[in-house]
Amino acid sequence: MTQRQPQPNLERLPLGLKAKLSALYTTHQNPEDYLHPNAIYQGDALQLLPQIEPNSIALSVWSPPYFVGKGYESHLTFGAWQDIIKTAMERHFPILKPGGFLVVNIADILCFKDSSMPRIQAEAINQRRSPVTREDVLKAMAEHPAYNRHQLAKLLGCSEQTVDRRLNGNNIRGGKYEEQTRVKIVGGLIEEWALDAGFYPYDRRIWVKDPAWENSRWASLSYRAVDEFEYLYFFWKPGITKCDRSRLSREEWKEWGSRGVWFFPSVRSNDDHEAKFPVELPRRTIRLLTDPGDLVLDCFIGSGTTAIAAVQENRQYIGIEIEKNSVALARRRLATKTAC
Repeated sequence: MTQRQPQPNLERLPLGLKAKLSALYTTHQNPEDYLHPNAIYQGDALQLLPQIEPNSIALSVWSPPYFVGKGYESHLTFGAWQDIIKTAMERHFPILKPGGFLVVNIADILCFKDSSMPRIQAEAINQRRSPVTREDVLKAMAEHPAYNRHQLAKLLGCSEQTVDRRLNGNNIRGGKYEEQTRVKIVGGLIEEWALDAGFYPYDRRIWVKDPAWENSRWASLSYRAVDEFEYLYFFWKPGITKCDRSRLSREEWKEWGSRGVWFFPSVRSNDDHEAKFPVELPRRTIRLLTDPGDLVLDCFIGSGTTAIAAVQENRQYIGIEIEKNSVALARRRLATKTAC
């Protein structure tokens, strides 16, 4: 006998979203059509999420593309990136258990090109090769009003470019002909999309990692901080949530279970995948929010880290990844890390 499909509870959603998700999640009536646990699937997460059994996922923890110029996201516009994350969150609501959690790990800010943004100009005082100041140039011009830029440079003992920079302030960050890089705070977007999908903000943790010095390429021409932390945003699906402190030891509760800031290093080498995160990141969320045997999802599983953490913590998993090479890597890593 064919088992009856569990119906997702969409009652809390806006009518338009409820109708859209209802249509998606009523197309897979046969349980055999669902994605089976303990496997990594290659494909588009937005297409495969509706193939997961409704109300079956205890925890979905993932780190989406950050829109910071990685190779696998270079084809995306900012609008397309937003659509992917927003839609992924919408399609999580029917498949999470009531009382379950969606945890999104993402950087605090995004950086992207914005042609409408004014050019950022800065004087790198500590890196000047010439001591000539703007005041020096203006004084020389006042004393020699007929001098052109070449003559002023010779008089002041500097280059023509130095005279031009002091007069016009055209020391543009990134180059005179480059579009400027705009900074966007992510938290507001993530919260908005989660609320629209029917989730409620529950908590957030800060992961303090190794300082990413290579991301600070404008350090000499700005006051921007070195990138050394990311957020984990916890969202709750309405329902009864089991709170069991015995999931962690007393020491674990003291060190990180009840702490808002988590300290552990990032991956030391990204030689086989450009966006690995350490197994400790999904491991902590899995231990904190689930029980052994529960089903954990990562719909942007990349190199397979969440699946490895799930298996090591005696949980089931489903992984989804669009890149063929990453799927192969994830399966190899999973086989190696879990072999005994």
